[in-house]
Amino acid sequence: MSAATLTRQEAMEPQKPLAAMTRPLLVVLPFLVLLLAASLLPDWAVQVPKGWTIPFVDWANMVFDHLRDDAIFGLFSFRDLTRGAAELITWPLAFVEGLLVSGFPDIGIAAIPWVMTAGLSGVLGWYLRDWRLGALAAGCVAYMAIFGKWELSMITLSVVLVAAPIAGLIGFGIGILAVKKQWFEALVVPLLNVLQSLPHFSYLIPIAIFIGVGHKAGAIATVIFAIPPMARLTILGLKGVAEEVREAGKMAGCTRFQTLWMVEIPSARQPLLVGVNQVIMQCLAMVVIASFVGARGLGHDLLFRLQALKIGQALESGVAIVLMAITLDQLSRAAAHKEPSHLAPDASPLQRFPFLAASLAVIAASLLLAAITPYAQAWPSELALSTAPFWDALVDWITVTLYDPLQYLRNAMLLYVLIPIRDLFQSIPWTAMVALVAAAGWSLGGFRLAAIVSGFVLFIAFAGYWERSLITAYMVTVAVLLCVMIGLPIGIWASRSERRTGIAKLLCDTFQTFPSFIYLIPVIMLFKVGDVAAISAIIIYAMIPIVRYTIFGLRNVPQEIVEAGITSGCTQRQLLWNIRMPLAFPEIMLGINQTIMFALFMVIIAAFIGTKDIGQEIFRALTFNDAGKGLVLGLCVAFMGLTADQLITAWATRRKQKLGLAG
Repeated sequence: MSAATLTRQEAMEPQKPLAAMTRPLLVVLPFLVLLLAASLLPDWAVQVPKGWTIPFVDWANMVFDHLRDDAIFGLFSFRDLTRGAAELITWPLAFVEGLLVSGFPDIGIAAIPWVMTAGLSGVLGWYLRDWRLGALAAGCVAYMAIFGKWELSMITLSVVLVAAPIAGLIGFGIGILAVKKQWFEALVVPLLNVLQSLPHFSYLIPIAIFIGVGHKAGAIATVIFAIPPMARLTILGLKGVAEEVREAGKMAGCTRFQTLWMVEIPSARQPLLVGVNQVIMQCLAMVVIASFVGARGLGHDLLFRLQALKIGQALESGVAIVLMAITLDQLSRAAAHKEPSHLAPDASPLQRFPFLAASLAVIAASLLLAAITPYAQAWPSELALSTAPFWDALVDWITVTLYDPLQYLRNAMLLYVLIPIRDLFQSIPWTAMVALVAAAGWSLGGFRLAAIVSGFVLFIAFAGYWERSLITAYMVTVAVLLCVMIGLPIGIWASRSERRTGIAKLLCDTFQTFPSFIYLIPVIMLFKVGDVAAISAIIIYAMIPIVRYTIFGLRNVPQEIVEAGITSGCTQRQLLWNIRMPLAFPEIMLGINQTIMFALFMVIIAAFIGTKDIGQEIFRALTFNDAGKGLVLGLCVAFMGLTADQLITAWATRRKQKLGLAG
């Protein structure tokens, strides 16, 4: 049955409210009964007794201790092996840093002049898209020099330029192997799901133990964090190659190896290049957070300024990070969409290689300028511009002028909204939550899904962090509800025209490039530290998916259904609420799913400004190098996200099938 036929039938036939409500009622009823009867339940049914706690942390620490201290084959420990392997990244890091910022004093070679870096960035943007992207790239690079952030920016860029190719190649290899070997795919896909759901900080603690702390440890953490998206997009891209394309390669006499490299990989070029974009952005996000284990650069400077509450100086570093993120994102996106071009055979060398000629001209002019004036080699610190006084003045103005209304809003939110919701969440018995997710899983996917999601919740309950997990769940729930209340109308408004859609997508793309720590700066300015500031940061960071998916869902409703509604005399309001929204709702729910994942990532980052949830415990584990505790807490967060992901994805799939929008 087609989606159009189904929609018209649903509009014409009377609904059966009892049948429609029976299944949801059966899902929610056990939870409500246990929640309302919490005071009558025995203590063990409300809070997991300490004697029932499974020592996951101790078991994990036993494994880490064994890997760290016990010799393999009597020769070396796993830590010796990892530290030896980590030394391999020292050389490329030192080389790229030498090129960009420090030079090579031993052989008397200076670093690349900043004007050359800016000029070559401009040529690259021009080559990949047009002169506008070139001007953007050159301008962002020039900002880093003129505003005194050159050395820190180039150190951060060096890590990204080294880590991204390594992570991309590893993820690419994992993806190819998963596509070619079904047993490996069955093994690696669940692992990738967990790795992509783990908070950033859960990667740092094992790195600190097995690699140590310092700049190379941050680079290794960045590499590991960026591998999963490339692997997943490689799997997606290669599986999406049409079977007839493979058959054409085989008919042309290609071997399996030739089919892979000459047929499948070129056909999957688009998703593979999108994977490269994701790797670059993940590297930049992680290299900022990796400052907690000693990575140098803009992240370390931003962290130091935030700890000292020097908001103006922190914003300067934040702006440099944002500009770097925008530049790298736009360049990698342009590379993903660039199509090969062909010139006439009789074209002159300059016509055939205009960008190479422009690059050589930039190099020659930059070297000449650097020889004439040292200002072209390195912008002098005494001439560096600064916006910190402006930002500090703005903070002072907010503190003096808006202090009372902001504090009133903050206190009202805490007293009348957040604290009651937090108390409600903390009163939820673990048995009620297990019953809820098990019933939802059974309703949406049968016994298998029920077993998976209830297993996730049971792990959290018996790991010993149930109370902290409920605080995390309360913060995420409040933030996601507010994201939906704000983001859904924005998405509906933006979907009404191409122009609005373009504006909204541009803003989403821009905000999505910002590393997560950047969002802490404005909320600290407005609300100081605490739950209100943390939830505000989560809302700003996590609203992007709900806006993006709402636009996508509403813009992709089959046109024939819309035309049928118009023919039937529907007004624009009726078209939206009776046709577009029901058909787009599965996509909107997938957007909410992504919003939940974004919120879980950000709630851990927000622990930096004073929350009392799992994020705070992860920070403590990082402080004391407690790898077992950090891993278990990270898995608790990951399983919260995966529970929502499994249930929402199952519902969206079922709903699409019912509407005839999926096979």
